[in-house]
Amino acid sequence: MKSSTQILVIDDEAHNRQALTLLLSHSGYQVQSAVTGEEALEIMEKSPFEIIITDLFLPGVSGIDILKRVKEDSPYTSVILITGNASAETAVEAMKEGAFDYITKPFNFEKLKVIVAKAVEKSRLVAENLYLRQQLRGKYKFDNIIGNSLPMQQVFSRLERIVNTESTILILGESGTGKELVAKAIHYNSPRKDKPFVAINCGAIPADLLESELFGHAKGAFTGAVSEKAGKFEAADKGTIFLDEIGTMPMHLQMKLLRVLQEQEIERIGTTRKVKLNVRVVSATNADLEDQVKKGQFREDLYYRLNVIPIQLPPLRERREDIALLARNFLQKFCQEMDRSLMSISPAAMTALENYAWPGNVRELENLIERTVALTDNEIIEPQDLPPYIGEASDADPALASAPRITESGVNMPKIIGNIERTMIQQALELSNGVKARAANLLSINRTTLVEKIKRLKIDA
Repeated sequence: MKSSTQILVIDDEAHNRQALTLLLSHSGYQVQSAVTGEEALEIMEKSPFEIIITDLFLPGVSGIDILKRVKEDSPYTSVILITGNASAETAVEAMKEGAFDYITKPFNFEKLKVIVAKAVEKSRLVAENLYLRQQLRGKYKFDNIIGNSLPMQQVFSRLERIVNTESTILILGESGTGKELVAKAIHYNSPRKDKPFVAINCGAIPADLLESELFGHAKGAFTGAVSEKAGKFEAADKGTIFLDEIGTMPMHLQMKLLRVLQEQEIERIGTTRKVKLNVRVVSATNADLEDQVKKGQFREDLYYRLNVIPIQLPPLRERREDIALLARNFLQKFCQEMDRSLMSISPAAMTALENYAWPGNVRELENLIERTVALTDNEIIEPQDLPPYIGEASDADPALASAPRITESGVNMPKIIGNIERTMIQQALELSNGVKARAANLLSINRTTLVEKIKRLKIDA
């Protein structure tokens, strides 16, 4: 809307300055003017502008100086430079520094109006993009990843240490534990937060299309390649690419990905032109990559490239003390989204939720709360409002409820038992302030047995 667009005109020639101010004002813009660059900087400190139109050759602070300051302080502001001394060199310099456009005196006002209208549109889009990025940074703050349990506190501690590094990260965890949420939190809390975050699910794209999605292709590279296309890696340049379900990537693409990580450059399918990139890679898997390496299903060299810093996300059954916190958070979220007064969960219903095994982890809990809010008329959620299988879990032995369900594909029982032991020992050590005798007493085992388990499970104690 023109009436809200603020424009600053800077020109030391009075007739040019006055003419521009008058013409732009008559076109519906709100216009201020300045004679010198120094005066303009003072005005800019007091008021924001969407558009700045400045003479390139000002005495003292030049138009290029104004442009550089604007790019530092107000990235959504578009700068249009005007000069009577047109040259290719000054035009190139101005555009390199980020000028929106460049026109010469005597200028055509109709042409200038078109340029200003385009600059207004661009400034609005950039401002909206900055706002959305700020919203995303707020949404993906670490304190929006919910959990007071010891396993989650260990995750938070590791996240705080790695966000300012450039290291490659591998997020490990069962389906539904929040791997993409953690990847976004890493990106939006890192120095790359204002650059792209690009996610791709390697398991959701057919193998014959995945290479093109990742690395792009040239026109005519294969049947259906009717135009040139950039891949996800190029889209993520200077930012972060998140490769979910990395364990499903075909072997021939694993080799190409390894080369990309080593060389920091890609080649589109159908070309030999190399494109240099600066991309941080965060990958995730719910598979046991070490086991896949042993079976020859995943390249060992790629595994070590991806697993520079591992982050293990605990399943929900190993952080039961977080279930109530998560449930109430989701309850508030969905009550607000569905425009109904805040509901509560009865103690009996909460016990049922806490005793359930949650094979689908946090995602399953979120979906269940959403469904319950939508289908429950009462303000208090009772056990009968929950699916029958949740109630059945509440009547079972909590220790049995914590065990994962066995499917036809089987389970890794030694690993599961080891994880349960590790979690219980860590909790006991925390409650006993690290005193092993007290921790052993809490666990109803001998101190020597506890020490042996700590060594075997490689627990910091």
